Amino acid sequence: MSTLDKINQWKKERDAVILAHYYVDDEVQAIADYVGDSFYLSKIATMVKAKTILFCGVSFMGESAKILNPDKTVVMPDMGADCPMAHMADIDKINQAREEYEDLAVVCYINSTAQLKTYSDVCVTSSNALKIVKALPNQHIYFIPDENLGRYIASQAPEKHFIFNDGYCHVHTSITAKNVQIVKDIHPRAEILVHPECTMDVIAMADYVGSTSGIITYAAESKCKEFIVCTEMGVRYELELKKPKKRFYDVGQKKCSDMKRITLDNVADALEQMSNVVELEEELLEKARKPLERMLELG
Repeated sequence: MSTLDKINQWKKERDAVILAHYYVDDEVQAIADYVGDSFYLSKIATMVKAKTILFCGVSFMGESAKILNPDKTVVMPDMGADCPMAHMADIDKINQAREEYEDLAVVCYINSTAQLKTYSDVCVTSSNALKIVKALPNQHIYFIPDENLGRYIASQAPEKHFIFNDGYCHVHTSITAKNVQIVKDIHPRAEILVHPECTMDVIAMADYVGSTSGIITYAAESKCKEFIVCTEMGVRYELELKKPKKRFYDVGQKKCSDMKRITLDNVADALEQMSNVVELEEELLEKARKPLERMLELG
């Protein structure tokens, strides 16, 4: 029996739905029921009727799916697939900021651990962060854990006062303005598409700034035929699937090695063995659910 046959067999027996992020390998995206960015997958996780969610992504994604669906079984293909940035915020600094600013909202990027979410007022993704921040009544915003996304949102919401955290995505910070310019010089007609986890000097070069799904939509709808893509290049699969005649160039950015840990083999094994089940304590589930539910409400 082939690996694909095993996946289909165990998927049916486990009453499972497969969710995959754009950054996992092509072959994994190809077998998923739903492929998307963090915001889309968060919404889908609350809508699917299957008893089991197999999440092809990193740990914070599986945690978020479990938090939003406590009665469902959430399984990860590889429990070691993590996001370093998800841990890059200090609880003591959050508490200190709350003491310093009475009118403070802790805005937590969904790329964060369940524990960090419990210290937050609302979660956001790159696609809804600006809308949510503008909707908050609070004047002071402590944005965790990604500094780059925080600075971009601050540039779009000058009426708010931001406190920034020093977290970052190693993939997006590997994208440099110098390398973008090199590729632009080679392909002068190409439009530059930038994820807001990139640094501000790269964002300043962009023809479009947005989430992974936003980048895909823009490239599909643009009259331009060439694009310089400033995000993790797992997104190329969906871009080329939607627009096979268009050209998409990378800028020498790093791969997300954690996302690439997800394979067809460990998807099949996870479904068969049901050994990588996401387990969170009830108190943690309850506290972390509030900022996620507020995100879905506001976003």
